[in-house]
Amino acid sequence: MTYIPRPLDTSQVALNDDILRLTELLACHIHDVWAKGRMAEGWRYGLERSDAEKHHPDLVPYDELPESEKEYDRSTALQTIKAILALGYRITK
Repeated sequence: MTYIPRPLDTSQVALNDDILRLTELLACHIHDVWAKGRMAEGWRYGLERSDAEKHHPDLVPYDELPESEKEYDRSTALQTIKAILALGYRITK
């Protein structure tokens, strides 16, 4: 069996400034959840990633991440928000 990804079409979903600010908050949360999970598995900060020693350079606060890593978390948050809106849900404060 061949897996064919079929994500929702979110190309028409428009996001206002409040939702874009929410995206950044969620990106930080996503990073914190990831980091907490790794630390619970015995991972700790290291200048270079080492699976054998469980060292990872991204085990730092979100604000200290390289921009490329922040973009990964932002993309995850953004696509989740867009999917929620594409499915007809509303996000209100």
